[in-house]
Amino acid sequence: MRWTRRISGTAAMALAVTVALSGQVSADPADNPGSVIEVGPLPDEASVPQASAAHRLIYRSRGPRGPMLSAGAVYLPTGTPPPGGWPIVAYAHGTVGIADHCVFTLRPRDYYLKSVYPALLAAGYAVVISDYVGLGTPGTHPYLDGPSQARSVIDGVRAARATAPELSSRWAVLGQSQGGQTALFTAHSAADDAPELDFRGAAATGAPSNLELLAPLFGPWIPRLPLRNTTAYFAMIVAGLRATAPELDIDGYLTPTGAAVVRVVEENCVADADALVRDIAIGDMLARPLRDPALLEAVRAMLEIPMTGYATPLFVGQGLTDLEVPAPLGAKLIADLTAGGADLRVGIYSGDHLGAASQAFPDVLAFLRGLFDRL
Repeated sequence: MRWTRRISGTAAMALAVTVALSGQVSADPADNPGSVIEVGPLPDEASVPQASAAHRLIYRSRGPRGPMLSAGAVYLPTGTPPPGGWPIVAYAHGTVGIADHCVFTLRPRDYYLKSVYPALLAAGYAVVISDYVGLGTPGTHPYLDGPSQARSVIDGVRAARATAPELSSRWAVLGQSQGGQTALFTAHSAADDAPELDFRGAAATGAPSNLELLAPLFGPWIPRLPLRNTTAYFAMIVAGLRATAPELDIDGYLTPTGAAVVRVVEENCVADADALVRDIAIGDMLARPLRDPALLEAVRAMLEIPMTGYATPLFVGQGLTDLEVPAPLGAKLIADLTAGGADLRVGIYSGDHLGAASQAFPDVLAFLRGLFDRL
């Protein structure tokens, strides 16, 4: 199979390219965010039969310290695009890990490939997924660094539109877990960061929030917590913080056990890492409290979801039995966004972290339809 596409968008001049199964293209040499470096097919295990076309991208984006590369994927609906092109739903994925082999778009994930993406495509939306900077591309993935994850998503939409002229400038973002945090950061910055695009709103389920408020409480006294994946998540945040703020002595806060746990998450995807470290308490990882003001400021810059300044509608969903993002954290997020004046829709569900996302999906589809139906 060969696939021909004309790259436009950020390119100074359009380049006609033919992409074969292992195809690679020379893209715009400028360093503009969203410039495409490589276009190629997705592996068979990541295919969606309901898509009329699909491809994988490597594109320029922006990490916490400057330019970085991100990978992503694009799925197009079947049929004739509506006037102006297919609206875009950028899907911001949840935690997979920080090791390069954990890349979301290259590993089979039945729930998304057989449920979420087909439903979005059937609704007439193109689906654009970012793997986020540093996942399968050079550098460390700055886990839960909300600003850089948001830029990965925004630049992924730019890159998708540069390779698929059928795509509209109208877009929204949907995210679960880490992706829920990403969706809210994206909603806060998209209009200013990408004024050439028509951003409509964001839906977030299971979004980790208010974690920066817990940081000053952390020290060697923290016991093993009755939650899921907690030690692996904490270790990935530490690794992300080290990438985001290398001037801080992050390793100086870690015991030998803590350093070993961080190495585990750097080498394993989240489920495998959790199996190896779940019996280790966060307190066993820390040699001293996390109380340095410079460290806490770096944590806030990474993790603190803005509570004011949203110009588009938001949907937030929370599971009551979520053991990864507990309901009290979600309740505070909802209360703070409401107090901050957000145009907010809220869904509360009986399920756990992933169960609530599935329960919320019909409400999410209705919310997205409302975003794209408005003029």
